[in-house]
Amino acid sequence: MQTRKHTAWKKNRKFGDVMGGRKRLKLADNVFNRQHNLTAPTDDEEKPIFIVDNPSRDFYFPVTVDEVKKVLEQLPKEHIDHLTHIWFQKIKKSDYLNGKTFQGLFICGSGVYLIVLHPFPTDNKMRFGKTKPLKKILNFYKNYTVELHEDNDSWFLQWTEETIKKYYMNNLLLHEIGHSIDSFYKRYWSKATEQKKENWADNYVAVWADQIREIYEPNEKNVL
Repeated sequence: MQTRKHTAWKKNRKFGDVMGGRKRLKLADNVFNRQHNLTAPTDDEEKPIFIVDNPSRDFYFPVTVDEVKKVLEQLPKEHIDHLTHIWFQKIKKSDYLNGKTFQGLFICGSGVYLIVLHPFPTDNKMRFGKTKPLKKILNFYKNYTVELHEDNDSWFLQWTEETIKKYYMNNLLLHEIGHSIDSFYKRYWSKATEQKKENWADNYVAVWADQIREIYEPNEKNVL
């Protein structure tokens, strides 16, 4: 595992396109403005390299490094061999409240294939702002939670530690892995194929989600 001390950032380092999560290029630029620099691992280094930030008191990471490793172990070797880093990266509360944060994203370039996972609020509220979220957004999350509420601040979906963990492991992480495969094998790697990239990553989730569920729900299918 690497710490910030091991990843000094060169600000002129150029990586490449940001994919996945909520696409806001303004925020994507900020990813590279931090005082870090990720370089491609050497051949004798174990991959992927995990970097874990200490989230603020208002956030936590729903999954652990060991849990992510277990997910990777369930996938074909050729799907993950190219991954160089997985970064549990902290965010600012102000950025989250202003809708400027990603849930996760994939970044590649200069020999680096990086998946970033961002933390979740400790109150387990996924906030959407003053406008009620569209039905298609609620449908996206309905397999995990349907508890939509409104308070003085915004509309939000209420999660539990268990349901948000399932979402991270069973959807978010797999979605970003799908993007990384798309990039590595150059399937739909252009601005003109933006929707195809998202569809391909979503299809990857659909194919592999059941197998990943076995990690934390090994007996659930045998209950009935």
